[in-house]
Amino acid sequence: MTTSRGAGHQALSRRLGLTDAVGIGLASMLGAGVFVVFAPAAARAGSLLLLAVVLAGALAVVNATSTARLAIRYPRAGGAYVYGRERLGMPWGHLAGWAFISGKIASCAAMALTIGVHLLPGWSKAVAILVVLVVLALNLQGIERPARVARAITLAVLVVVLTFVVVLLMSPPVTADAPPPTPPGSGGWWGVAQAAGFMFFAFAGYARVATLGEEVVEPRRTIPRAVTICLGVVLGLYVLITVALGRTLGAGWVAAREAPLAEAAEISAWPWLGPMLRIAAVLAAGGALLALTLGVSRTVLAMARDRHLPPVLARLEGPHRVPRRAEIVVAGFVIVMIVLVDLRGVIGFSSFCVLVYYAIANASAWTLDDGWLGRAVAAVGFIGCLLVAVLLPWESVLAGAVVLAIGAFIGWVRHTTRE
Repeated sequence: MTTSRGAGHQALSRRLGLTDAVGIGLASMLGAGVFVVFAPAAARAGSLLLLAVVLAGALAVVNATSTARLAIRYPRAGGAYVYGRERLGMPWGHLAGWAFISGKIASCAAMALTIGVHLLPGWSKAVAILVVLVVLALNLQGIERPARVARAITLAVLVVVLTFVVVLLMSPPVTADAPPPTPPGSGGWWGVAQAAGFMFFAFAGYARVATLGEEVVEPRRTIPRAVTICLGVVLGLYVLITVALGRTLGAGWVAAREAPLAEAAEISAWPWLGPMLRIAAVLAAGGALLALTLGVSRTVLAMARDRHLPPVLARLEGPHRVPRRAEIVVAGFVIVMIVLVDLRGVIGFSSFCVLVYYAIANASAWTLDDGWLGRAVAAVGFIGCLLVAVLLPWESVLAGAVVLAIGAFIGWVRHTTRE
């Protein structure tokens, strides 16, 4: 049995190829975010929504560059938790892991609730809890089965969304009974920055591949290629969606809708696309939930190995050698969040935590000695993540700051106790 970071640590099996890694990354990125974030983003950016999408995409590219550099150097499970620990010290690694787990547990709850809202609005929480239990059962069977499911879901969602984009681009602009083209109180650089923070939620799945670094075949080659493919596909798709919505309906119309893509399809030349998009939203949220729970459980595994979480969570069990206890604990916290979550508010909370996570990843990448260009990219990513994070709605910033402060205090106590 191989080990990871010291004797006695059970190693995960490397069974994911490029196609598997891309499927998991795209499933994470094309989750419920693409179906829910355009409305709050349009409410803040107004007619400048496309600029916010490009800004969020550029920040994702910068973060992905730093993450890929680090993943090549440290191809182990845990993502920025491992990078911060190795490059900045254990307290920073602990904070990165805490930020990732907090933000992504909220994201998992949002994905599950999205499925519930689309299937049975009156019983959305019960449906969401059932979905989490089904996903847990899939993950406990080993990573290969979720990877295959993720690929199938991603392909179906891509086909439906691309069909929607083509139909909308071919449709004439809708003017009757539509809200103003630009929602009141929106726009400006502040609005664009806030919208970019919300849109980042829809981009943030690309580094799920890095959190699975210990299970990817040839990680030094596979991880950078998978991240590049995921970002290219998703950024292009989001730009097309933004252009199609803005040209046909306007930012004011988008901001006033809870499900802008499905509702736009229902008033298009092909109204039957509306139900198809609602089904696609359920599939996308399910695919994202599969990939997200994998990434979160692997970060829990890495932190448990270093005793920042109970060591019992680091055990690998069963014929597929998966961290069953970590998977079960993550699912439990997601269910708790489902009971408490507000869908729009939790997006802001998740974005804040994940932006802090990537700020630590960029700070870690800045310490690598592989040339000035890489350090410059890391510096831009670090500043960009912190700036966009603090410009999110104050409720999200406050809630995220409190949770991360608790995590930082726990990490500081454990670090000083060890010394």
